[in-house]
Amino acid sequence: MAKQGITWKGVFEDGEVRQVSADRVGGEWAFHERGKRFDDWKRIADPSLEDWLELLDGVRRRIGRGLMKPADERLVLARIRERFPKAEVPARK
Repeated sequence: MAKQGITWKGVFEDGEVRQVSADRVGGEWAFHERGKRFDDWKRIADPSLEDWLELLDGVRRRIGRGLMKPADERLVLARIRERFPKAEVPARK
């Protein structure tokens, strides 16, 4: 089975670069962040819409490479719509 973790770089509210990781744990996604490479990972209790959209992009890329299934995309989309009902989700390219 392929690794389910997806990572990307983002920016903290104060403008500092951050690393974000989302891992699938028991059917749900757990988000973590850290500032620099050797900092400890801290759980993100309530991920932002931007974090969810980055996760969706990562899932879509992995589907294209055969590392994830289309059902994984549907689950992420369902979570986004559940948490952010008014958000516009970009269509698949």
